[in-house]
Amino acid sequence: MMSSKKEMLLNVAEKLFYLHGFHAIGLKRIITDAEIAIMTLYNHFESKDDLIVEVLLRREQRYLEQLRQYADNQSKPIFLNLAEGHARWLMEHENRGCLFLRAKEEFGGDANHIIVQTVNAHKKHVMTLIKKLNPSLSDRELLQFILLLEGSTALAETEDVHNVCRELIHMTEKSFKS
Repeated sequence: MMSSKKEMLLNVAEKLFYLHGFHAIGLKRIITDAEIAIMTLYNHFESKDDLIVEVLLRREQRYLEQLRQYADNQSKPIFLNLAEGHARWLMEHENRGCLFLRAKEEFGGDANHIIVQTVNAHKKHVMTLIKKLNPSLSDRELLQFILLLEGSTALAETEDVHNVCRELIHMTEKSFKS
């Protein structure tokens, strides 16, 4: 069970990173907004990078769980369920784009950096989950579906998210009949 201070710290950090970027937000701003002491932060995280990684891992866990929940609907095709789960996520969370890709933009100069590795692993985890949910899926179909998800995430940054989500569902229905 996570302590309430750690939970608050992670929630505040995620919000600030998402709104302002990773480099723009310092630890002082995070602890001030979370109303915790610097030692509390260091009791939970050795560095800012460790904090960022945990923020990303928690976000990934929530996203993948949402996809799993939508995938459980047996009355619709799996692709449609996943597209609806992703659309719901976009409407609730992603008006500023993908937090993972934003992290990679800021830390992407070093492929061995833990944050870059976390981002790359996240994208693979999404693909692995979809393949596990639909084992008959070809690599090409998987890539096509991921392109729909990633494209809708990017477009939701600049276009009306409801229109983007509606088109994501429509394109999924047209492209993936099974």
